[in-house]
Amino acid sequence: MGCLGNLLWFVFGGFTSGLSWCAAGVLWCITIVGIPIGKQCFKLAGLSFFPFGKEIVYGGGAASLVMNIFWIILSGIPLALEHLATGVILCVTIVGIPFGRQHFKLAKLALMPFGAAVI
Repeated sequence: MGCLGNLLWFVFGGFTSGLSWCAAGVLWCITIVGIPIGKQCFKLAGLSFFPFGKEIVYGGGAASLVMNIFWIILSGIPLALEHLATGVILCVTIVGIPFGRQHFKLAKLALMPFGAAVI
């Protein structure tokens, strides 16, 4: 079921969602200081392309807290708003509720990506 969900997800919105994470990663990698943040964006783009069957575990320390603060200010809010808006639109229909829940999971991740591990 996860494979079918990922396929439908990719075709009906996952591709654009993953591209937004890739765009954020490219913008962060332009600067040398932002390369670690850009690398994290590319990892999360893979999750955004195919989120079904994967779970996110949050943790981390002081370094991830500092990185999350920079991230929220510069890139996290637009990505989170994109996922929230898409999730609300998808939850209007019964068929779209599983896809909307995935967008809500990604919206939380868009606000705090550092210290998060994908299982």
